[in-house]
Amino acid sequence: FFSMTTTLTWHNHCAINKPTLPSRYCTMSKTVASGADAFVEPRKETRPDFKELKSIEKERREILLRAELPFWRILMFWSGTCLKEIATDSLVWTTLIIYIGIRIYANIVDYVPDSVELLQKTNVGILGGFLSFFLVLFVNQTNGRFLEMYGFSKACSGRIQDVAGLAKTQLPIEVADRLVRHFNAAHIAGYVGLNAIGQGSPYSKTYFFDHYNEEAKLLTPAEMKEISRHDMDNSGLCM
Repeated sequence: FFSMTTTLTWHNHCAINKPTLPSRYCTMSKTVASGADAFVEPRKETRPDFKELKSIEKERREILLRAELPFWRILMFWSGTCLKEIATDSLVWTTLIIYIGIRIYANIVDYVPDSVELLQKTNVGILGGFLSFFLVLFVNQTNGRFLEMYGFSKACSGRIQDVAGLAKTQLPIEVADRLVRHFNAAHIAGYVGLNAIGQGSPYSKTYFFDHYNEEAKLLTPAEMKEISRHDMDNSGLCM
């Protein structure tokens, strides 16, 4: 019911080593008054609702299908690429303007500035080679992390299917049904638990876990009460 192929890879787009969460993917609370009269206002969920999540998932699936297209067609896409970030980055445009300004100045003057003569004595090619090596290494590491997380996601889905098949054939129907429900609930809760690590996740208990729990009847009210002491949105225990 949702793509396990790309859920974890969403975090490749972000720097996962930052301890704080973006405001878009956080829940907020506010303490009012003090002393005995103090209370905490209900948390306001600011992450995408289920409709937005479906839209994000649709875009992710479209990006995955692009891998099967010819190389020249892949280069024609704007969404799902870094082009938008580059086009709106002030540093890129500042560097480009400085370069253009230097080229115009070089064509106007009739002499060679002393700074240019100094640059001729330096080996700029070493710097370019180092940057190229660093870029290739970074891309390879990113691709490796993507494939590793993809494998984990698919392996988790596969093991749940294996358990479901064995449970249905080897266990009483009531026990098998409860086991499969709990496995699926734990799987969904794991994605919500991503909020407690790195830069967080767009998946929330309110708009993600509760939706599928209500739709598939994964956990009973009594079972939900048992796990209510764990803060699914902000605790790493679910992950």
